[in-house]
Amino acid sequence: FNLPLLSLIHSGSVKMKDKLKIDLSPDRRHAVVEVEDVSLSAKLVDLPCVIGSLKTLDKKTFYKTADISQNVRKKRFRKTKKKTADFKQIEEITFTEYIDSPDVEKEVKRLLCSDAEAVSARWEVIADDETKEIESQGCIPGFPISPGMSGYKQEYDMLPEMFSDSSNEEEEEEEEEEEDDDEDDEDEDEEEEEEEVEEDDSEEALERELQAKIFECSQYETKESVNSIVVEIQKHIHYKEKKLQLIQSKAQRQKDLIRKVENLTLKSHLHSVLERLKIQEKQKNDQVRSMFLS
Repeated sequence: FNLPLLSLIHSGSVKMKDKLKIDLSPDRRHAVVEVEDVSLSAKLVDLPCVIGSLKTLDKKTFYKTADISQNVRKKRFRKTKKKTADFKQIEEITFTEYIDSPDVEKEVKRLLCSDAEAVSARWEVIADDETKEIESQGCIPGFPISPGMSGYKQEYDMLPEMFSDSSNEEEEEEEEEEEDDDEDDEDEDEEEEEEEVEEDDSEEALERELQAKIFECSQYETKESVNSIVVEIQKHIHYKEKKLQLIQSKAQRQKDLIRKVENLTLKSHLHSVLERLKIQEKQKNDQVRSMFLS
């Protein structure tokens, strides 16, 4: 019935309405076509057309990214993957690059929170050109908002609320780190105490050995006993000098740390440690001198 139907449509005769009848179903997609008392099933589809997909960043400049066909019926013609943009036809690319870095984001939030809690803040706007000239600058004492930044007043007021969760998490992490540092410091202190106890024990052992040699020499005054006493005294002096050099190196390290540290509490602790080292250094010097004089 294709040929009689085509000839009937192309004829444009007034009698066509009596020979051709179309009955649409309620869904407006299926129908029954009657051509000269012959019923045919029909389906209504949209006209084949192509829609261009456009994208914009500023609602002023639009870029064509894809062509979308409205009438694709066969599965073999359907695209399983989205059509990529033809970047050769794009004259200007203004897509912003984003970097996902949680460390940088955390540091930025911390700086914003500290700026929001500051008593005063100073800001500068620097040009992007090679000269890096300062376009404008200002100072905000006591956090009054300047006329040029009045629009950002609400943002500054909202900063503590925006980053309260992140600041709480940072405080918890800092507390955990401080606890770990305290544990490490305690372990180091315990190790130093153990080393000092071992050194004191070895020093006492050397002194006992020296006293035994002197007592033996007082009973048997021989040349060999005198030589053994001299060797023991030299060994004792060498040990004292080595211990003195170790104390001096520790004191120098403490001085270097004090120059670098800005925390007052930590600096006072380092000063107290340095004073103890100075006392130990003086005691060792006195012991070495007394052994040379004896």
